[in-house]
Amino acid sequence: MTAEDIICDVRSIALVGASHKPHRPSHGVMRFLLAQGFDVIPINPGLAGQTLLGQEVVGRLRDLPRPVGLVDIFRRNTAMGAMVNEALALDPRPRVIWMQLGLRDDDAAARARAAGVTVVMDRCTKIEYLRHCQSPRS
Repeated sequence: MTAEDIICDVRSIALVGASHKPHRPSHGVMRFLLAQGFDVIPINPGLAGQTLLGQEVVGRLRDLPRPVGLVDIFRRNTAMGAMVNEALALDPRPRVIWMQLGLRDDDAAARARAAGVTVVMDRCTKIEYLRHCQSPRS
């Protein structure tokens, strides 16, 4: 499955590292994805229980109120291994783990792929959606 297939097909996204600061990339991407009709659940332990762009923030992936198809990670490279482990512990597992621009962890990606999860690294969900998906979701 290619990044193009993934971003055009998925419906629900857990956005790890969501920020309430409008200048942060995670904030802009979340705003965009919501505007396209995606079901986005923001993840940020410091904002847990608050509302971000109309969505309730949860502290960790394990606190997700419902399954998601894609885990979109906006964290430092040093956090990738732990984030992938959290995603792999979900039941059901997401179909995709997506590491945003500049982020990659080949060992974590190999663990996820071995568990049957598709991994995208060093790419932006917003950019890929704009490049490959023909019609906005409504």
